[in-house]
Amino acid sequence: MSGSAIPIGCEIESIYKIDDLRHVMTPALAIYPDIVRSNIGNTLRLLGGDADRWRPHLKTVKLLSVMKMLTGFNIFNFKCATTLELLTVCDAGAKDVLIAYPLMGANASRVVQIADEHPDVRISALVEAPEQVGIWKGTRVGLFVDINPGMNRTGLVQNNSQEILELVREIVHAGIEFRGIHYYDGQFAKTASDERVARAHAGYDRLLEIVRELERANIKVPEVITSGTPSFPCALSYAKFRDASFRQRVSPGTVVYGDVTSAGQLPAEYGYAPAAVVVSRVVSRPAPDLITCDAGHKAVAADMGAPTCAVTGRADLSPLSPSEEHLPIRVPPGGAVPALGDILYLVPRHVCPTVNNFSDAMIVRNGRIERVESVTARGREVPIIGARSGRAK
Repeated sequence: MSGSAIPIGCEIESIYKIDDLRHVMTPALAIYPDIVRSNIGNTLRLLGGDADRWRPHLKTVKLLSVMKMLTGFNIFNFKCATTLELLTVCDAGAKDVLIAYPLMGANASRVVQIADEHPDVRISALVEAPEQVGIWKGTRVGLFVDINPGMNRTGLVQNNSQEILELVREIVHAGIEFRGIHYYDGQFAKTASDERVARAHAGYDRLLEIVRELERANIKVPEVITSGTPSFPCALSYAKFRDASFRQRVSPGTVVYGDVTSAGQLPAEYGYAPAAVVVSRVVSRPAPDLITCDAGHKAVAADMGAPTCAVTGRADLSPLSPSEEHLPIRVPPGGAVPALGDILYLVPRHVCPTVNNFSDAMIVRNGRIERVESVTARGREVPIIGARSGRAK
């Protein structure tokens, strides 16, 4: 990957440049709501205007105002990974939320508590084993069975039909609402486009067989959730989903803000643009062909390796491996060397954990910082249920 991997579509001055940064400490997270709205609109266009087909994952979004923007587009079905995300989207007007993470112990107890506190929100969880089903007995939380499509992260192996059937029967026998199947095929993220589609479609064929086997056992499958951002195009092109007996929903979340990785995974004609950047300053020139800015891996996430980002407007600059607070960047021979104090706008390679690195975000429109907003669902709740945070105010 190089700095040129991120298509911006127009000049930096007309999109990301902030006119007055005299009082802005860097690194800082900037979110551009007009681009967010465009990305949401593009997703709905790709879904034929059917907002009910999208169950966006909120691990990317994090901000209450952006969750409210989604509900303003009549998107009311979501999935999330933490109880803080669950709480935040309930406050944003969600109607149906799946917490798509295996919950055990006090984590499950907290979800039950949140469900009881929000009776107007339909809340569900994932299970993959009979011993998990009992956790939810007697609660108002519904259950999706988690299927492992080959990612080998969570879920029941998709070829084990009998085990899947027995688990669904366990849910029904316990008097719990069976909500459907969760199938996250994220293992194709680094696969070339044509191969990704072929392999994803083969998995969907198997998924339909599972549904038919459950239906032959007189078990209705209300919903099937597939497809984060990498396999979103695969679900769009799978014709058999269009007349399926169940409600099929896709769950891309990265598309709301976009990043370098998703720009390489999704067709340019989809029209997405990065809506979240890290604003940084050049703080050092340690060698003639090197500069360093203040956006190490505590600012721009490094979980996908180096380079961690692309520099907008400067495709010739090559970010190198960061340390905690420093990001060295190589300048090519003959390239213009940024001066000390110059501002660089960085598009993350992985936006989801990057947003989670910041407590606050600048909301920017037309070159002006409209406000600073808390990254509401950043991190996690206090680890002991009912305890108050000892964090200094």
